[in-house]
Amino acid sequence: MSNHVPLLSSKHLTCIRQDRVLFEDLNFELSAGDIIQVEGPNGVGKTSLLKILAGLSFANEGDVLYRGKNIQQQAEEYRQNLLYLGHQPGVKGELTAEENLEFSLALHGQTVADTEQTLSEVDLAGFEDVYASQLSAGQHRRIALGRLWQSTQKIWILDEPFTAIDKSGVSKLEKLFLNHIQQGGAIILTTHQDFNLIASHVTKLTLQYRFD
Repeated sequence: MSNHVPLLSSKHLTCIRQDRVLFEDLNFELSAGDIIQVEGPNGVGKTSLLKILAGLSFANEGDVLYRGKNIQQQAEEYRQNLLYLGHQPGVKGELTAEENLEFSLALHGQTVADTEQTLSEVDLAGFEDVYASQLSAGQHRRIALGRLWQSTQKIWILDEPFTAIDKSGVSKLEKLFLNHIQQGGAIILTTHQDFNLIASHVTKLTLQYRFD
């Protein structure tokens, strides 16, 4: 009998929003080295699922487990091993690109180190001192993605990380994802992007509309 315990798993998750069942009895396992892509049409519950997995909202039924134990029973340890990036970049217009990255890293308990090099990794070299209010949506997204380059967390939960990112940026992200899982990390994400480098590593979890 295998003693394998996944990093993250769901047991019989049910999510109801505004009297509509988005998904029910949802079970999956995310282990070291895995990438799971949550897919399905808009409004089917992809973002709701990621927020539940990140501990930001609650399922109506079922459990989210970190290393086999409910995340609510070990919230601090789980947060220390989780990096969540929502669909909105959360960038403040009155701060520069570098200040935004430093603020975001500190806010989420990550080490604030070599932010100039990190901004270079996300193609924002030369924009360190530019106020975010003067930057594009794609540049805002890159600031938020900078957290990934300084992450020590094993589990990444990412909602549409490729939004407003050009082809070069997508390639860099795929290389980073590959390195992360090769180092024992795991990723669950939503995206409409077709993968190239990591396609063979991706398992799909499909949510579907319910018509009751």
